[in-house]
Amino acid sequence: MKNLLMLLAVLFVFSHGRAQVYSTSSGTIKFFSKTTAENIDATNNQVKAALDAKTGNLEFAVSINSFLFKKALMQKHFQENYLESEKFPKSTFKGSITDNAAVKYVTDGTYPVSVKGKLTMHGVTKDVVIPGKVTVSGSKAVLSTDFNVLLEDYNIKIPANNASQIAKSIKVSVDCSLQKKK
Repeated sequence: MKNLLMLLAVLFVFSHGRAQVYSTSSGTIKFFSKTTAENIDATNNQVKAALDAKTGNLEFAVSINSFLFKKALMQKHFQENYLESEKFPKSTFKGSITDNAAVKYVTDGTYPVSVKGKLTMHGVTKDVVIPGKVTVSGSKAVLSTDFNVLLEDYNIKIPANNASQIAKSIKVSVDCSLQKKK
């Protein structure tokens, strides 16, 4: 009986120790376009993200209609004309942290990482490699990065009359605080 209890205790610890999944449905992605005519920025605070700390596998899902702009007309043009949110309602990323073994999920700290995967936006999927960082604090892992997206890479067309108002390369910032699932 004593051996059975010991075996059950070991199995319980082992099975719970393997699953280190962090997730959120309230992450933040911002983008910024700077031109001499006008700066454009938007924020989405409804980003879904999940990270398997054991494997480094990482997924993001972003509803295009959840981006908020300071000007309603910009938001309408973004959703209807540029990102065509009725046709392409979300953007996704699926990949992994390439140097995941360097992240100590049980030790608080900030760890520089590289993420490799597939970014899908506007119906186009591209292989990407993005530098970032993972900040571990207790039962949270904060994923953050800044990178640029070329609009032409994702077949996002800007009408000629608006070309001077929107940059060809958009800065994307990610800040997602993921909570460890119990």
